[in-house]
Amino acid sequence: MKKPLFCLLTVLTPFLLLESTPAGACTNFIVTRGASTDSTTLVSYSADSHALYGCLYKFNAPKGGFRPGEMLSVYEWDTGRYLGDIPQVEHPYSTVGNMNEHSLIITETTYGGRGELADSTGRMDYGSMIYITLQRARTAREAIRVMADLADTYGYASEGESFSIADADEAWIMEVIGKGFEPDGKGGNARKGIVWVARRIPDGYVSGHANQARITTFPLDDPDNCLYSPDVISFAREMGYYEGPDAEFSFCDAYAPADFSALRACEARVWSFFRRVADGMDAYTDYAMGHNPANRMPLWVKPSKKVSPKEVFDAMRDHYEGTPMDMTRDLGAGGCGLPYRWRPMSFEVDGTEYVNERATATQQTGFWLVAQANRAAGDDLGILWFGVDDAATSCLTPIYCSIDRVPECLSENNGSMLKYSPTSMFWLFNRVTNFAYLRYDRMSKDLQAVADRWENRVLGEVREVTAEARKLEGEARVKYVTDYSVMMAQTLFDLWKQMDEYLLVKYIDGNVKGETYPDRCKGGVFGCHEEVPHIEPALVPQDCGLHVGTRQFTLEQHNACGQTAAALTIEQADAPFAFSALPNTAQEIEAAQHITELPATGRTSVTILGAARGVGGIDSWGTDVEEPYRVSGEGEHRVAFRIVL
Repeated sequence: MKKPLFCLLTVLTPFLLLESTPAGACTNFIVTRGASTDSTTLVSYSADSHALYGCLYKFNAPKGGFRPGEMLSVYEWDTGRYLGDIPQVEHPYSTVGNMNEHSLIITETTYGGRGELADSTGRMDYGSMIYITLQRARTAREAIRVMADLADTYGYASEGESFSIADADEAWIMEVIGKGFEPDGKGGNARKGIVWVARRIPDGYVSGHANQARITTFPLDDPDNCLYSPDVISFAREMGYYEGPDAEFSFCDAYAPADFSALRACEARVWSFFRRVADGMDAYTDYAMGHNPANRMPLWVKPSKKVSPKEVFDAMRDHYEGTPMDMTRDLGAGGCGLPYRWRPMSFEVDGTEYVNERATATQQTGFWLVAQANRAAGDDLGILWFGVDDAATSCLTPIYCSIDRVPECLSENNGSMLKYSPTSMFWLFNRVTNFAYLRYDRMSKDLQAVADRWENRVLGEVREVTAEARKLEGEARVKYVTDYSVMMAQTLFDLWKQMDEYLLVKYIDGNVKGETYPDRCKGGVFGCHEEVPHIEPALVPQDCGLHVGTRQFTLEQHNACGQTAAALTIEQADAPFAFSALPNTAQEIEAAQHITELPATGRTSVTILGAARGVGGIDSWGTDVEEPYRVSGEGEHRVAFRIVL
């Protein structure tokens, strides 16, 4: 058995490095605080790679800091190749994923650029530059300087890269590329470092990038809004990339000229996001489709209305729906509307080469996120909304930026790309998603309904959790948000296990089973029943216990000896009615975030309803009830009953 295993790994290893690096195909969308509905800065990121294991990386800064002289080993993010050691800083910041404890956010997309500018001798690759900077900077503006210093000091070992860099106040796009290799006669590189430009996105605007450099001309004398390396223009002249005046210099045209594939497979993703949130973007359809490079799309746009976090979540699920490139409607989608095309992206028919679309949502996503920095809440209460696998068939869970431990289901030590783990979020979501690809038109709707309900609920819930966290300080606050983040990740994991079983039962062998009941009342048993009024235990207290088709009920009050001290009977006047009897009012239940917060009232609240809508099926995922069990809002509803003391 050892020989086949060894042969398999020798085949896979070059494929993992060549075809599936995390940097190769990622997408970033950026929403400034003035453009968001809740005045938070939002940055989305999908880490797309056929070989990237989806997990949540965590660095906990040592409480006492590092000793002077301690070194940090740098390993290339994509390959694990050892690049060298650099001095450690004494007091780094803790990080979780692409966010640090001060709500600094850094994400990326790789654009490649001119191949001759690569430097194999560099000690700082793009991934290490991100995560080391998160440990060393508190603000976006500070991060830009740290990243430039790291690359210039130790040499840059990656291709051209676009970075999203944001905090609670500012959002920037920074684009960098190396300067190639020229021997300095001492065994080093005379061209060590990078050329770069960083532009601040105006407040109230949105931007994005997706594997193509997007910064064109830029102001040369506006340091509040634009920063750049001193040789960014002179180096381009030296290399023969540009000959015109400084004021007309375009970074992307000099260092990463766009071709058809750059527009169709990269810029199109940004365009699709822009058209979701801003007016007038159909004017750039020919640009996005690669037919008119001269009709260049702007670097940022002003949205027609403020953008909510949920809209950013859903933008990451895009397959060009509603555009000429809609991947759910072309021939490749087949009979089930599957918006995915297995690699390679191009194919040949009768001597003519064709290309598949590359949308924002893709099957090869390792992890994806929407980072949210909130000035009003405080830097340590930013939220990393984190998910794994294909964004269109997965779900985000809230991870506070100041947590001190990672949920076990998201741990990098729980499974790997070549080792299945039944407790890993990545493997669970992949199980469900890959099954959904078989009947995508149907199963994706089931999954999206659950994702919508989860994300909408949690988006409302975190406002209350954040408010509670702000009442705490120090370790108590860290423990509170850590416990909540861990609990929510595990709750989502358990929910998706139910989805795994539900979809298997419903769609096995290509058959589509209807729900067991058109309405849950069909499963009820008519008769006489006794129960003590109570609230069912749940993560969040919920109104419950509705009784339908009731002809009569009696509410009894018992004394200490268990004898009936008082009784109240309600009976139908002309038709059966619905009622609930609970120890708390609907208002009290709605106000409580945990069952322990419900007040002990010593009373029973009775609600009589003139009409009650049914609850759909046994799935609980959003399937609507059949017509007879819906309540129309067009007519009047009447209830009549008698009270008997």
